[in-house]
Amino acid sequence: MDIISSLAGGFAAALSPTSLMFALVGVFLGTVVGVLPGIGPISAIAILIPVSFGMEPVHGLIMLCGVYYGSMYGSSITATLIRTPGEVASAVTVLDGYEMARQGRARAALATAAIGSFIAGTLAIVGLTFLSPVFVEIATLLGASEYFLLMAMALLLASSMSSGSSLKALISILIGLAVGMIGLDFQTGLPRQTFGFDFLRDGIDFTIFAMALFAVPEAISQLAGKVGATDMRSIKLQPGPWMTRDDWRRSIGPWSRGSVLGFVIGVLPGVGPSLASFMSYIMEKKIAKHPERFGKGAIEGVAGPEAANNAGVGGAMVPLFSLGIPGSATTALLLFVFIMYGLQPGPLLFTQESPLIWTIIASMYIGNVALIVLNLPLVGVFVRLLKIPPEILFGAILVLVGVGTYSIKFSLVGLLTLGVFGIVGYLMDRVDIPLAPAILALVLVPMIEDNFRRMLQISNGSFAPLVTKPLSLTFLLLIIAGIVGPIIFKRVIRRAAKPGAASRQELSG
Repeated sequence: MDIISSLAGGFAAALSPTSLMFALVGVFLGTVVGVLPGIGPISAIAILIPVSFGMEPVHGLIMLCGVYYGSMYGSSITATLIRTPGEVASAVTVLDGYEMARQGRARAALATAAIGSFIAGTLAIVGLTFLSPVFVEIATLLGASEYFLLMAMALLLASSMSSGSSLKALISILIGLAVGMIGLDFQTGLPRQTFGFDFLRDGIDFTIFAMALFAVPEAISQLAGKVGATDMRSIKLQPGPWMTRDDWRRSIGPWSRGSVLGFVIGVLPGVGPSLASFMSYIMEKKIAKHPERFGKGAIEGVAGPEAANNAGVGGAMVPLFSLGIPGSATTALLLFVFIMYGLQPGPLLFTQESPLIWTIIASMYIGNVALIVLNLPLVGVFVRLLKIPPEILFGAILVLVGVGTYSIKFSLVGLLTLGVFGIVGYLMDRVDIPLAPAILALVLVPMIEDNFRRMLQISNGSFAPLVTKPLSLTFLLLIIAGIVGPIIFKRVIRRAAKPGAASRQELSG
C-alpha cells in the first residue's frame, strides 16, 4: 500500500506541466538519438549532462531517463530501414527487420517493435516499481565487503558479456580504472598519477571523459569518411496496414517472453539490455516451429529482441536505484548525474528522497505512453532525419561537445582533456577495444576503493570478511565461477570435439 500511495504521489508531481514537458523532451530527443546511427544514448546523455547543470534535479533526471529508453525505440527504425542500428541493443533487429522492409513489410516490422517496446517497457517499470523496495530491504543487509564484491562482479560481468574479445574488454576496464585513479587520494590527500601536473590534482572530469570516448571517436570516423561509415540511404515506407491478424498472433508470444527475459537480464549488474536482445533472438529461434524463417524476415525476430532490450532498460534501473550499482555504461552516466546533484542512489534514496525517486518512476510510465504515441504516426518524420548530411550532423555534435566541455569549468584544460581522450577513444575504437567498460570502471573506482578501505578498517586490515560472511562468500564464489567457468567450458567443448574430428579424419583416410 505504501508503494501505491508513493507512486500516486509520484504521478501527481510527474503530471505537472514542467515535469511533463521534460519527460516529452527526453523521449523525443531519445527517439531522435536512436534514429541517428552512431550517436546512441551514452553519447547523447554525456552531451546533455552540461545542459542539465542548471535544472532542478528531478527535471534533469526525468529528461535523461527519457533519452535512455526513448533511444531504444528510435534505434529500431534505422535497424529496419537502413540496416544500421542506432544502438547496439537493436543490432539483432537488423537480421529480420531489414529483410521485412525489403519485402515491403517495413510498417509491420516497425509496428511490432514499437508495440512490443511499449508492452515490455511498461511491464519492466511495473517490475521496477514493486521490486526496488524489495532490493532496498536486501541492500540493508549488505556491508562494505559485500558492496566491494558486488561492484567487482559488475566489472567482471561487463568484461565477459561485452561483444568481442574478453581480453580487450579487460584492457578497457584497466584504462577506466587508471583514469579514475588520477587526482588526490580522498583519504590521505596525496596526489596519484598526476605526473607533477597541478591541473590533474582534481582528477579527470567524468563528463568530459564520457563525451571524449563516445561522441568524439564517432564524429571523427564519420567526418573522415571511414570505411564502413553509415550509409544513410533508406528503404521507403510502403502504404498498407501496420500489422495483420497473423502478425499479431505471431508477435504476442515473443513480446511476453522478451519482456520477462529482458527484465531479468537487465537486473544483473554489468550486463544491460544488449545481451537481452541477443538472447531473446536465440530463444525465439530455438523454440520456433519454423526456425528457417529467421534471417529471412521473421516477425518473431523483431518482436522478441525489441521487447527484450526495452525491458532491459527498466531492469537496469533496479540495481541503480536500490543498490547504487550501475548495470551498464548508460546507467553509470545516470549514476554520475545523481551524484552531481548531491544524491546517492542506494537504500537511503527511497527514504531520504522518496518524492523525487517516485516522480522519476511515474514519469517513466508517462514517457512510455508518449513514445508509442510519437513513434507510430511520426515515423516518417524521424526517417527524414537520415537525410541530414553526416558532415553537418557530426560537425554540429563536435561543436556541442566543445561548448559543453568548456562550460563545465570555463577552462581550456577541459578542451585539452577532451582532445586527448577523444584520440584515445578513437584509437580504442579502431582496434576494437570496447568503450563502455572503461566508463563503467571509471564511475565504479571511487565506490570500489571506498568500500574496500572501509572493509579493511572495520576488520583491522584483515581480508577475512571476504570469506567468513555468507553473502560475501557467495559473491566471491560467483566471481571465481565467472572467471574459471568459461575456461573450463571451452576446454570441455574442445575435448568433446576432438574424438569427432579424429573419427572424420579416419573416415576420410
